[in-house]
Amino acid sequence: MDDPVTFARQLRRRQTPAERKFWAILHPWRIGGLHWRRQSPIGPYVVDFICKSQKLIVEIDGETHYLEAGPAHDQRRTAFLETRRCRVVRFTNHEVMDNPEGVFTMLTEILGPPAPEPKTPPPNLPL
Repeated sequence: MDDPVTFARQLRRRQTPAERKFWAILHPWRIGGLHWRRQSPIGPYVVDFICKSQKLIVEIDGETHYLEAGPAHDQRRTAFLETRRCRVVRFTNHEVMDNPEGVFTMLTEILGPPAPEPKTPPPNLPL
């Protein structure tokens, strides 16, 4: 594997449909002021999404997470990330793609409701 930074850059360029959809689900919190990063290196791992101010990591799990060594690897990874005082939340590709409302609801329970969109002030009109 490449170094984590190079690997993260490659992953950002090749986002899965579920990752793209999850990024859109995050939109209300992002415009409300929570800064999120995609494919961010943490130690030897690259996490799918992280909001550092909330110490929240969100992983979007595809099918490979449920085959052979996947669950054991995910447990080790989660344990490592929790030593960094982060909460790890996992959604499956299926949940993100087929139940975005449920994912939004879960995020609302964790993060609180998103801040309302800022109102754009009226343009300055010449007198």
